Amino acid sequence: MNQLKQIHAHTLRNGIDFNKFLITKLLQIPNIPYAHKLFDLIPQPSVFLYNKLIQAFSSHGPYHNCFSLYTHMCLNGCTPNQHSFTSLFAVSASLNLPHQGQTLHAQLVKLGYEFDLYASTALVNMYAKVGLLPCARRVFDKMTIRDVPTWNSLIAGYARNGDMEGAATLFDEMPVKNVVSWTAMISGYSQNGRYAHSLKLFMEMEKMKDLQPNEVTITSVLPACASLGALEVGQRIETYARARGYFKNLFVCNALLEMYAKCGRIDKATAIFEEIGTRRNLCSWNTMIMGLAVHGKSNEALKLFHQMLSEGVPPDDVTFVGAILACSHGGMVNKGREIFKSMENKFSITPKLEHYGCMVDLLGRAGRLQNAYNLIQTMPMEPDSVAWGTLLGACSFHNNVELAEIAAKHLSELEPWNPGNYVILSNIYANTGRWDGVAKLRKTMKGSQITKAAGYSFIEEGSQVYKFIVDDKSHPRFQEIYWILNELSLKMKARYEDDAMIFECFSNV
Repeated sequence: MNQLKQIHAHTLRNGIDFNKFLITKLLQIPNIPYAHKLFDLIPQPSVFLYNKLIQAFSSHGPYHNCFSLYTHMCLNGCTPNQHSFTSLFAVSASLNLPHQGQTLHAQLVKLGYEFDLYASTALVNMYAKVGLLPCARRVFDKMTIRDVPTWNSLIAGYARNGDMEGAATLFDEMPVKNVVSWTAMISGYSQNGRYAHSLKLFMEMEKMKDLQPNEVTITSVLPACASLGALEVGQRIETYARARGYFKNLFVCNALLEMYAKCGRIDKATAIFEEIGTRRNLCSWNTMIMGLAVHGKSNEALKLFHQMLSEGVPPDDVTFVGAILACSHGGMVNKGREIFKSMENKFSITPKLEHYGCMVDLLGRAGRLQNAYNLIQTMPMEPDSVAWGTLLGACSFHNNVELAEIAAKHLSELEPWNPGNYVILSNIYANTGRWDGVAKLRKTMKGSQITKAAGYSFIEEGSQVYKFIVDDKSHPRFQEIYWILNELSLKMKARYEDDAMIFECFSNV
């Protein structure tokens, strides 16, 4: 930097115009304010310099300076070229300014750059990111030449908008795919809750000899492993990530931490949390606190919560969900109330619906059902199905018919299609001998054509995750599976009869 300042001083003394060189070098550092000051001294900057400065602001901000420079360029008689629009479209996407993007699109067409590959790809990407997917598709369809980033931009757009069928169709049509293409699909499936598809695609990717999953791929597939309980695959991914040096990436560490916590290996999650050490961010703390809370390790979760505060890490709303949940699982009503009140009093965080839901759970588990009901009644927002469902679950545990009926009534209005609520209320009636209530509920369900969805389970075998329901015959080897089950059942029955005979002999002695 000092050398560049010396060159600048030399040019000023000797009247040499080195501004283009200096601005380019300053932007590489980057020292954008200094470069901008030099730029302002040039009476007629070239389109090259305008583009360089616009590109710098699009990468480092402030983003709005890009539009100011574009306006200045046009007013100064300097015609933008295709490279100008590439950066401007990116900024429009970053700031979520669809109208600005459409105005720039019109300028692009007017200046004759509509079919420039890089500008058109940036345009597709912009429309996809601001949610104007039909516009992105029209631009894509008009393009005579498309490269891999063009396809990737549209696939990511479809995935972001939840249209995984559209994304999959494009993916299958792609002439050439790279790691970004595969990652966009894996991430899209995972973010849209289609975890089995995400994991299946990742396994297909692993078989590709010329492709290596990168850090983004790993952080995209690990949530799928966590949700499916695919521990074996997750462990294999950890081995791969360590071998590739991906543990330097905090996103990879946090994703792996979450995977182990959700798969029941809280010991492994703790080990990774400790390994992250001083690199921990808020996500690391939140994941670990939540993991400990869910596994019933309430004291450890609260200890970690207080350690986080003592280290000066400011909590967010997710942190308090984990902390209150820890109190709920540990039966610490007073502590939970204290933490709940501290949200606004100490940290200026307004409790959200999920925090009130956690408090209802805390009070419900402790048998304080009336307090839980009163809290729902006095919430500053409209209670949702989670809050009423939590109360209904607590009523089921404590066999409180009166409040269960109130909760079920609200749930029938919020989610009349959910058979689970009727089943829980029916069980409460049955447990308290209210068989008339059971009959009435069954009649209601039958009249409304509400059917209980079949329960299903996942099993992981040979790095594959299988889903099955009662009497399932969808697996290609179901006949072998049922044969083994029958053999196992016969052996268990024979063993039971032998044990019963031995017991009978001893009882007769």
